[in-house]
Amino acid sequence: MTEELVYDSRRYRKWLWGWLSYAFASEVFVVVSLTLFLPICLEQFARDNGYLLPDRTVPCSAANSTIPPTNTTSSDAAAAVAPEDIRCVVKLGWMWIDTASFSLYVNSMSVALQALTVISMGNIADHPPHRKLLLLFFAFFGSISATLFFLLPSSSPVWPLSALLGICANVGFGASVVAMNAYLPTLARASEEVVKARADMLAAEDEGVLGRRSNDDEGGDASEPLLASGDPGAHSESGSSPLHEAYNNALSRATSRISSFGIALGYAAGIVLLILALIPVTKLRGTTFALRLAIGMSGIWWAAFSLPAAAWLPSGKSKEIEVDAEDDGRSTEPWNSKREIFKAWKRLGNMLRWREVKRLRNTFKFLGAWFLLSDGFTTMTSTAMLFAKTSLHMPASALVLIGIITPVAGIAGSLAWPRLQRWRGWSNLRVLVTLVVLATLVPAYGCLGFIPAFRNGSVRFGGLTTPAEMYVLAVYFGSVYGAFQGYARAFYSELIPHGEEARWYALYSITDKSSSFVGPLIVGLIADTTGNIRYAFFFLIFMVWAAVPLLCAINVERGRRDAAGYRFKG
Repeated sequence: MTEELVYDSRRYRKWLWGWLSYAFASEVFVVVSLTLFLPICLEQFARDNGYLLPDRTVPCSAANSTIPPTNTTSSDAAAAVAPEDIRCVVKLGWMWIDTASFSLYVNSMSVALQALTVISMGNIADHPPHRKLLLLFFAFFGSISATLFFLLPSSSPVWPLSALLGICANVGFGASVVAMNAYLPTLARASEEVVKARADMLAAEDEGVLGRRSNDDEGGDASEPLLASGDPGAHSESGSSPLHEAYNNALSRATSRISSFGIALGYAAGIVLLILALIPVTKLRGTTFALRLAIGMSGIWWAAFSLPAAAWLPSGKSKEIEVDAEDDGRSTEPWNSKREIFKAWKRLGNMLRWREVKRLRNTFKFLGAWFLLSDGFTTMTSTAMLFAKTSLHMPASALVLIGIITPVAGIAGSLAWPRLQRWRGWSNLRVLVTLVVLATLVPAYGCLGFIPAFRNGSVRFGGLTTPAEMYVLAVYFGSVYGAFQGYARAFYSELIPHGEEARWYALYSITDKSSSFVGPLIVGLIADTTGNIRYAFFFLIFMVWAAVPLLCAINVERGRRDAAGYRFKG
C-alpha cells in the first residue's frame, strides 16, 4: 500500500509551480483592473458618449474641455455648471442612465453571470481530464477580453461592447479561479510531509491488521477485543490516533502554506503591474486611452503567465496526483458535457437540501460564516476608502498609494502568519478566528472618532481623524486581510469531499458573490440616513463578529471525517 505513496519531488514541484504561476497570472486582473481601472474606464467610456443634464444636448466632454467649443450656446451651458454639480448621462437603447451607474450595472451583471457559470462548470471541473482544459479556456477567454480593450476606442460607434468585454473578463477570472482552487486539496495531499505522514499512518494500520490476523491463526482468546487499545488503527476513525492527528496537522499546514504563498505571489504580481500601469496613466493624465492601456496590460500579463500553468499543471489523465484517490462511486457511463451541466444544477439543488446540510453540517457552518466574512471584509475595504475620500478629504493620488500599500502588507501577512502558526502550533481554525478578531479592530478604531476629544481636534491623532492614520491602518489591515484570504481557502479545503473540489469551491464562490451587495447596500443606507459614514463602522463590527460564533462552533475533526466519508445520495 505504501509503495503508491512515494514522493516524487521533481514531479510535485512542477505541479506546484504550475498552480502558483496561475495565481501569479490571474491576480493582476483583480488588483489592476477589477478593483481600480475597469470601473473607472467603463464610466469614462459612458462619459465620452454622454450628455449633461438637464437638457442632454451638451456633451459631457465639453464640461472639462480646455478647447472652446464652436457652439457658443453649448460652451455657455457647460460653463454655467459648477464641476461638482455636473451630472452626466448616456443613452443606451431607449434609456438614459447615469454614467457612474453604467459601471455598477456592468459589475452586477458580471457577478450574476459569474455565479451561473461556476454552478454550471462544477461537475466538469471535478472531472480530472477536463479540469485543466476548463481552467485554461476561461483563463484565455478572460485575458483576451481584457486585452481587447486596446482595440476599442470610446469614439467607436460600438463602444457599448466595452460592457461585454468587462463582463467576459470578470466571468473568465471567476470561473478559472474555481478550477484553480480545485487543485489545492490534491496538491496539499501530494506534498512531501503529507505523503510521509499518511504512509506512516497506513503502515501502522497495516501492522495492526497483520497482528490481528496472526492472533486469529494462533487461536487467540475469543473474548479478546478485535482491536487492541494500542493499535493505531483502532482510533483512526475517531481521529484520536497520534499518527492520524499527525497526518491531519501535516495536511492543514501544507494547505495553508500553499494557499498563503499563492495569495502572496498574486499580490506581488498585482503590485508590480499596478506600478507599471500607473506610469502611462499618470503621463497621459488619466485619459480613456490610458485606462484602456492599463486593462490591456493586465490581460497580456494574465495570458502570458498562464502558459507555465498550461505546461506544468497535471493533465488529469491518470491518478498520479491523487495520492489518496479512492473509488467515489461515480457513474462509469460515457462522459458528456451537456449532461454534466444539467447534473451540476440538479446537484446544487440537492446539495442544499436539509438532509445533505446535516450530513456536512460543519462545512455549511463555515459557508455561513464565509457569507458574512467575505462581505464584511470587502465592505470594510470600500468603506475605508470612501471614508478617506469624503471625510478625510484625501486626494486621489493618496488613495492610489493606499491601494499599493495594502497588498504589499498583504504579502507580508500571507508569509508571516504560517510561520507564526508553526511556532505556536495553532490550527487553521484558531488562526482564522484570530485574524477575524484582529480585523474588527479597524472599524472599532474608527468608532473612537465619536469621542469628543478626537472629534473636536483636541487630540491630534486617533479615532481615524487624520490622513496619516489611514496609511498605518492600510499596513495593519493588509497584513490581516492577506492572511485571511489564504487561510479561509485552506480551511475550507479541509471540510469538502475529496473528488468534488470544484463543485464545492463553486459553492464557496457563490456564497462570496451572493453576499457582495448586502454590506455596501446597508452602508449606503446608513450614510444616507445619518449623513455620517463613520456610523457604518458599528455595522461592520457587528457583521464580522456575527461570524465568530459560527466559526467557533465548527468541529474540525468531525468535519474532516464527514467530508472524507461523504457520498452524495441523489
